[in-house]
Amino acid sequence: MDLLPVEIKVNIEGDVAAALSALDASGGAKTTRRIWFAEDRAGVAEGQVPLLVGGVIVRFRVGSGPGDLTVKLRPCNREQLVGRFAAPFEAEPFTYKIEADWSGTNRVLAASLVHDHQSQTLSGAVEPGGDPAAAIDEVQGQFLHACAPTVRLDGLVALGPILSTKFDDVQLDDLDVDLETWSVAGLEFLEASIRVKPKDEDAPEDLTARAERKQQKLKDAMLASGVKLSEHSENKTRRVLTALAQAHQS
Repeated sequence: MDLLPVEIKVNIEGDVAAALSALDASGGAKTTRRIWFAEDRAGVAEGQVPLLVGGVIVRFRVGSGPGDLTVKLRPCNREQLVGRFAAPFEAEPFTYKIEADWSGTNRVLAASLVHDHQSQTLSGAVEPGGDPAAAIDEVQGQFLHACAPTVRLDGLVALGPILSTKFDDVQLDDLDVDLETWSVAGLEFLEASIRVKPKDEDAPEDLTARAERKQQKLKDAMLASGVKLSEHSENKTRRVLTALAQAHQS
């Protein structure tokens, strides 16, 4: 079985603007977008996020340039990824990725099918009264049917917008770090991430050991810059969606 890339994430607490300054984010390529997540309408009415709890993420990203719609399974396992979705592929306008997702001590598998769009084609699906499920195309529907057959996508509501600003390839020590801020409903988050790719000669234990060294190096570099690392075990998606669902409920 082929080895998978590892995405390593670290969340930062405290003053986001100060942290971006300390990390010299201005050195990275900047992208600003708005993000929505689709959730079960009945669940949201009770302040719950049942799709997310069930390991399904439906995310819309809209900006001044191209946008995308992502359907992701996280956590998942290799056994449920069947047929054409058993291995990563690119087939424009689709990109299908399978990777390990590490955040603190949490290590899970994530599979995501991204469909690139022009941003204006997604706007109607996330407007009040819009139907987010209508934007999910046939291939993404096949992905969910094959790999998460119990998931139902009728009766969805869009939660957002979240203002996202991303800085790609910020140099930190000798690491290329992506920094992304999320701002919504009085909440502000900053996440740093790196990717560790398998090498041809890697055994599984080699990749794991290298990823662990990179994870520690990222933490050390962040702390050396004077930023405070989050102690929350939940990732930013869960924290933000839970807050949005509860706000939507009230």
